[in-house]
Amino acid sequence: MIINLADWLTYYIFKLEEGSHLASSVHFFLYDTVKIILLLLIVTHFMSWLRYYLPVSKIKNFLTQKKLFGLEYFFATIFGAITPFCSCSSIPLFIGFVRAGIPLGVTLSFLITSPLVNEVALVLFWTLFGWEITLLYLVSGLAIGMVGGFILQKLKLEDQIASFLTEEQCGCAGGCGCSKQKNWKIIAKNISKEAFDITKKIVPYLLIGIAVGAWIHGYVPEGYFEQFLTQNVWWTVPLAVILAVPLYANASAVIPIIDSLVMKGVPLGTALAFMMAIVGLSLPEALILKRVMKIKLLLYFFGVVTLGIIVLGFAFNFLF
Repeated sequence: MIINLADWLTYYIFKLEEGSHLASSVHFFLYDTVKIILLLLIVTHFMSWLRYYLPVSKIKNFLTQKKLFGLEYFFATIFGAITPFCSCSSIPLFIGFVRAGIPLGVTLSFLITSPLVNEVALVLFWTLFGWEITLLYLVSGLAIGMVGGFILQKLKLEDQIASFLTEEQCGCAGGCGCSKQKNWKIIAKNISKEAFDITKKIVPYLLIGIAVGAWIHGYVPEGYFEQFLTQNVWWTVPLAVILAVPLYANASAVIPIIDSLVMKGVPLGTALAFMMAIVGLSLPEALILKRVMKIKLLLYFFGVVTLGIIVLGFAFNFLF
């Protein structure tokens, strides 16, 4: 439905030539804007309802018990792996988890893993590279999410989250310990107000991020970066990560490109680092996260993920 809407607006209302750079950028912008804003509204409404009817303190206590021995990070990465979202589409769920009081490191484990690993990408990987490489990629993606979330939790960066996501909401959707409203119409009204307030604060940054991604999608030539990555030397892995940051796509869309890179002589680890940086370190994602994270947390988050991807790239180049 959203694709049809984007088609109609791009080609029939704006009358742009199909296949042109401008049409490709406009179509991308319209599709991602509608999709992500709808997802953001749905998730913020759902998480507000959840916070009202479920005791958030019990969820927090369960996830912070020492007897879990780190399993909370594993659960978060598994949930990230089964949600077929790109990096920007994962942000609404991240916001919902923060609002629900889930520990920051656990939510970041989800945010790291969700764009890197999903079931569609794994099927494509299996088809192109076989089950051994697919399994190793799955384990590596989950490991980056778990270790990254654990490290970021230990750094105690909770004060680096935007205040409007962590402030108590007394008298609206519950969650602060006050008496809950009994009239369901009042509850629904307050929950919707909270959800729309969060969405309005994020949308300007969301539009900027999607606009950057749309421009890159429409105007950066396909295969432009291949010439820099074919040399089998150590610095091509970090170079691949740096070159990928301005790009924006989901894992399923990038995997066929990775196959072509490998066929053209790019080492597998370098190609994987390039792919994972595209889907997990995109500039549009950074622009959107800037609204909900302070700069210190944003830098730590991207630094940890970058280091994980580079290590994975070196490991795959050594093994294959």
